[in-house]
Amino acid sequence: MGGNAGKNFPLERFRGHGSGSSLKFLLPLRMIRGQEGVKRFLEKPTNSPRVACGEPFMSVGIQDCCHVSFQDSRAGRLSFCTKVCYGLGGVPNQVASSAISFYLQLFLLDVAQIPAAQASLVLFGGKVSGAVADPVAGFFINRSRRTRSGRLMPWVLGCVPFLSLAYFFLWFLPPFTSLRGLWYTTFYCLFQALATFFQVPYTALTMLITPSPQERDSATAYRMTMEMAGTLMGATIHGLVVSSAHRSNHCELPGPVAVSPDATRLYSFAAAAVAVTYPVCITLLCLGVKEQPDPVGPASGQGLGFWAGLGLTTRYPPYVKLVVSFLFISAAVQVEQSYLVLFCTHAAQLQDHVQSLVLTILVSAVLSTPLWEWVLQRFGKKTSALGICVSETESDVGGSKAMPTAPPGAGSEGPAFPCICRAWLTTKTWSMLPDVVEEFQLQHQHGPGLETIFYSSYVFFTKLSSACTLGISTLSLEFAGYKVGACKQAAKVVVVLKVLIGAVPTFLILAGLCILMVSRAPQVPGQASSQQHSLQRKSSLSLASNSRGLL
Repeated sequence: MGGNAGKNFPLERFRGHGSGSSLKFLLPLRMIRGQEGVKRFLEKPTNSPRVACGEPFMSVGIQDCCHVSFQDSRAGRLSFCTKVCYGLGGVPNQVASSAISFYLQLFLLDVAQIPAAQASLVLFGGKVSGAVADPVAGFFINRSRRTRSGRLMPWVLGCVPFLSLAYFFLWFLPPFTSLRGLWYTTFYCLFQALATFFQVPYTALTMLITPSPQERDSATAYRMTMEMAGTLMGATIHGLVVSSAHRSNHCELPGPVAVSPDATRLYSFAAAAVAVTYPVCITLLCLGVKEQPDPVGPASGQGLGFWAGLGLTTRYPPYVKLVVSFLFISAAVQVEQSYLVLFCTHAAQLQDHVQSLVLTILVSAVLSTPLWEWVLQRFGKKTSALGICVSETESDVGGSKAMPTAPPGAGSEGPAFPCICRAWLTTKTWSMLPDVVEEFQLQHQHGPGLETIFYSSYVFFTKLSSACTLGISTLSLEFAGYKVGACKQAAKVVVVLKVLIGAVPTFLILAGLCILMVSRAPQVPGQASSQQHSLQRKSSLSLASNSRGLL
């Protein structure tokens, strides 16, 4: 019908008589087009019940319908500035965890010069502390009361000063030497626990900044983008500052050398630069984001307690197989990430190119994410996993053999592809978790809350696996005769580093993929639940980035 339909249609016969009459009509809404038609309908106020606009035939007041449409379009809308400020809140943890993942082992062994056995205890204790802090943080935060600044924001604010201090002292070289192992164990445990107490309320804040699911998705996308940028920024800032402390020209004399004052100063400066991101970013978070009151909705069923729900999830076979597979794959990624810089320094003689190598791997992993998503959708999860398994194994074995004999500067391509493949495999296992959770919910009606238990236990076992793997692998350097501060390590140490960077991750990857291949794939959710499935997938990917960052 043309644009003059509103003008030619006899609308007056639907107008009520008398000042108290309500204007109601029964006609297609598309027949009121035209400015004059709408204007004539809006001449009188109405008391009609408010209903949603867009119904083809409704008994409705036009003025109320337009009013509701205007209000609904603005309800829960977050501004661009609010989303950016919320995303900036996740940057500090990613900056700090990226620097720790790549450079902490090298710092403990070559700068702090603590024995490899003590370095193993530092890594194990810190990661166990982070794993235990997950359920503890959830327990206390869920029972906290709302204050003037909100219920979650005080936890975020309270952790910031202690987090900054713990991170700075983690890279500080104390004047005493006998208790340095205890010093670094204490501050690494504090940092991991505080980072968890910071991250849990920060990620949960997504539900309390807007009631709109679409705006929550948008805020989550901003946060994940900012966290990805924080990962790149952490490795870049820390690597650029401390790169001169590990140049090949500082090792001209054989045997162990004294710690250079320049190296100590450079690591302290890098730690201060990263630590200052906490107060800066959290200040922007508090200024730009306002926590809303907790939404109170109708009860959807009595949820189970934590221990009862945990018992159900751990007895669900698809979930158990996925967790075991993910433990192997995530352990492989952590071993590769933690020993990469140490391997390039002592086994591949690429200490002058460590920074470019780390950036190459991180940037390649970020840019390849759309490609892996296309491969996943095009060929399916199991087929793509098999192809990645073969490619990763070949490139890993070939790269670990060729890198020590490659010319300087040509080693950046060696571990880049296997690292990218392992990062993709980690994301892939996280993408399978929503399928398992939704299939469980369709089979068991136990009320809300079980999906939280699925995700939290997933993260807990991931951190615990990382603690055991890195603790044992670092202890192997002690048995191989690693000499702290030595410019050139023994042949056994070089062999152990090659095994840790090549054979161990490859074996773990193959074990995890074999479990995935033999397990039954969860059923694809129906169209009716596709929106909820998408929200769960985004939550799982968000948790994936957080767990990788805090490992």
